[in-house]
Amino acid sequence: MNGLRNLTDKIKPTFSKGGKLSWLGSTFEAFESFLFVPNTVSKKGAHVHDSVDLKRVITVALVALLPSVLFGMYNIGYQHNVAVGGNMGFWPIVGYGFLRILPLYLVTYIVGLAIEFGSAQINGHEVNEGFLFTGLIIPLIVPVSIPLWMLAVAVAFAVIIGKEVFGGTGMNIWNPALLARAFLFFSYPNQMSGDGIWFSLRKGETIVDGVSAATPLAQMSGGVENIQYSVADMFFGFIPGSVGETSKLCILIGALILIYTGVGSWKIMLSSVVGGLFVGWLANVCGATDVPAYYHLLMGGFLFGSVFMATDPVTAAQTECGKWIYGFLIGVLAVVIRLFNPGYPEGMMLAILLMNTFAPLIDHLVVSRNIKKRLSRAKTV
Repeated sequence: MNGLRNLTDKIKPTFSKGGKLSWLGSTFEAFESFLFVPNTVSKKGAHVHDSVDLKRVITVALVALLPSVLFGMYNIGYQHNVAVGGNMGFWPIVGYGFLRILPLYLVTYIVGLAIEFGSAQINGHEVNEGFLFTGLIIPLIVPVSIPLWMLAVAVAFAVIIGKEVFGGTGMNIWNPALLARAFLFFSYPNQMSGDGIWFSLRKGETIVDGVSAATPLAQMSGGVENIQYSVADMFFGFIPGSVGETSKLCILIGALILIYTGVGSWKIMLSSVVGGLFVGWLANVCGATDVPAYYHLLMGGFLFGSVFMATDPVTAAQTECGKWIYGFLIGVLAVVIRLFNPGYPEGMMLAILLMNTFAPLIDHLVVSRNIKKRLSRAKTV
């Protein structure tokens, strides 16, 4: 490692200001910060020094997401094995899932990072690590059968329109990963419905290499008796669905990591769950549905969205009271959309994007209320 550090220090002047390749300074800095802990320090003025930086936050988030990624790959192979009536072993199942999801990750990172690097070079900015996490999430929230060219267009839309036009990482209004899914959902609804069959051409013959079955969320409209999966299957993740949303156990493991490290807000996670359960309970009391309220936590992307996307520190509410309100309204809206919009059974995406829009307003109202309370106390004194 010392040899690599010495080599990096030796060629660094070439990419620094005044060097022959100074125009590639942003790209060099990105690879250097990826390999080593940033050694940039403040020279003057008052600063708060601690161990928290964007690189460490993204690293923790990536670790928290890994259980869902790994199980998602297994579940792809498992669902294929069940659909074709095969008798595959553990490693063939994992290998099949890996080969199915690998192209999605390659396209996502190649397109997204190319735009990020290009934008940084044009504007002379540093390349931020934010897309490493966004790129890991996007393949987890789209059907594994999505055509790669559609995914590429969606990623480009999310990075350019969702991030770069606002100034890059830390300046975006909406969650970029959800923007990619929203773009696909509204532009190519047939491919996002998940009710077709995957086909592959092999030696001139059409061979079915996987089947996408109805998810528990799609079966919910027919009542609880129409849901063909047990609570255990939905909790552990042995059900059809987007790659990252199936295993609630893996999502909870990720939530514990985010909460323990302070990277994810437990207030947003808890309040979104409370909001969803509240509306689900009201729907049961009013007779709108016989699906138990807690089923909403086990079906679709509700829990995944609450843990990994609603807690995005850039697009979420920042005030402590605002986090409670923000999360609660996400849970409420998600279940309301599920129950009363039969054309769109999964409401988490729209709920989070809508509350991303209103997060600054929530914070403004909370701050204004606190200011008025303090002024009122000051007058009484």
